[in-house]
Amino acid sequence: MLPELSRWRAATEEALYGPRGFYTRHAPQAHFRTSVHASPLFAEAVTRLLLRLDEALGRPRRLDLVDVGAGGGELLAGVLAALGDREAAGADVRARLRPLAVERRARPAGLDPAVGWQDRLPAPGTVTGLLFANEWLDNVPLDIAENDEHGTPRILLVAPDGTEHPGPVPTGSDAAWLDRWWPLTGAGPGARAEIGHPRDTAWAQAAAALHRGVAVAVDYAHTRDTRPPFGTLAGHRAGRPCAPVPDGSCDVTAHVALDSVADAAPGTTRLLTQRAALQALGITGRRPALSLAGSDPAAYVRGLSAAGEAAELLDAGGLGGFGWLVTERDCPAPFPG
Repeated sequence: MLPELSRWRAATEEALYGPRGFYTRHAPQAHFRTSVHASPLFAEAVTRLLLRLDEALGRPRRLDLVDVGAGGGELLAGVLAALGDREAAGADVRARLRPLAVERRARPAGLDPAVGWQDRLPAPGTVTGLLFANEWLDNVPLDIAENDEHGTPRILLVAPDGTEHPGPVPTGSDAAWLDRWWPLTGAGPGARAEIGHPRDTAWAQAAAALHRGVAVAVDYAHTRDTRPPFGTLAGHRAGRPCAPVPDGSCDVTAHVALDSVADAAPGTTRLLTQRAALQALGITGRRPALSLAGSDPAAYVRGLSAAGEAAELLDAGGLGGFGWLVTERDCPAPFPG
């Protein structure tokens, strides 16, 4: 039981994952839509990345595919379906593939029995293949600092109804992270920062699972040059934005300081946009030739639909503007090609 006022990190942890938390009681897909839900083309792109990585690793006897923050397992199901469409080549990879969902929620009914399901990250150095985390880090809870009327940063305390109150001055790892990654000094009263070191630690632990391979984090993101002056804390309920109230009634999220996360990751890292990543993986959004409408109308309609879905995934002002953090460990870089 939390006190009436607590830091945002503790309040969000309880509100999302506690006994009456949002993710404990609700299916996420009923409240918001990720790239996985927007189009099967996203799973197709991840499949192409997996196949490219398989070749770079020399076609290992066991190929791991770990989905961190797997929701209902939709991405893994999509990859398995995409491999099934590839006949012999897909069958070979699927025979060696070990798909694993990492998710706090219970395993959903009807998920392919080939998919493993657990509530913790794999042990360090045990994954050979691809670890993928789509919109996971933005739900790793963190604390928030705000400058008071004198321009002094204070850790914010929050009540269950979302009312905020100034708390102590940041110290220790909080102060060190702010000084390096999101300094509030001189920013003026009301300036806010989301203290990202819990996400740095979370990604370092996730990427440490790699023995050989690639880990990818995809999320709403900003870097030092694009930090929002008043933060990004937000709530979502039933597909609509709402006040971020930590009472279990809504999703509570904040964008990710992806440059800080990259700095904490083991191995070689690179940052790119989802638009650039998906284009490198063959998602173009190109419309089918008009001549196809006469020769094969059904194929033309399917091509138009796919082009529309791709356009949404590539939209620089929407999903295409998401950040991709790629962490490579002991393997030739298979991405982007």
